[in-house]
Amino acid sequence: MNKEKCACDEGVSESELFGRLDKVLLEYKDKPGGLIPILQYAQAIFGYLPEKVLKYISKELNKPYSEVAGVVGFYSFFSTHPRGKYLIRVCLGTACYVRGGKEILDAVKKDLKIDVGETTQDRLFSLEVGRCFGACGLAPVILVNENVHRRVKPSKINEILGAYRGGTGDEQ
Repeated sequence: MNKEKCACDEGVSESELFGRLDKVLLEYKDKPGGLIPILQYAQAIFGYLPEKVLKYISKELNKPYSEVAGVVGFYSFFSTHPRGKYLIRVCLGTACYVRGGKEILDAVKKDLKIDVGETTQDRLFSLEVGRCFGACGLAPVILVNENVHRRVKPSKINEILGAYRGGTGDEQ
């Protein structure tokens, strides 16, 4: 998949974004199973999948809106709300849960003052829950974008998130 520029790029007009989407639609419109790649590109282009975009895709593919929205609702990697620069995923799989994953989630929610599925007002952080990241021996685990933080303790949440607030978290 080609890396598309996101709507978060400065000075990009809505018509330019829809122009990018039109190119993707043209490429995948008649391919079996093309809806998911179209949605992936659309999310990369717009940063998320607003209703306006979903309706446009539905119209262009001649598919019911309910089908397009249903696919978006089914797959957790699609988002209908703007996400923050840093996507925090707290693992609540069995090993992480038993080792304090719920307490980690509570500490993140308290620190960011948001709930699961929400984004901070400054669009720096979004919060989600995962069921297993395949790092059970390192439990409890959180992911911040693709950075794995292992054996996390609630008392360390402020320090971990502070690194991202200060711009040094990407190197972890």
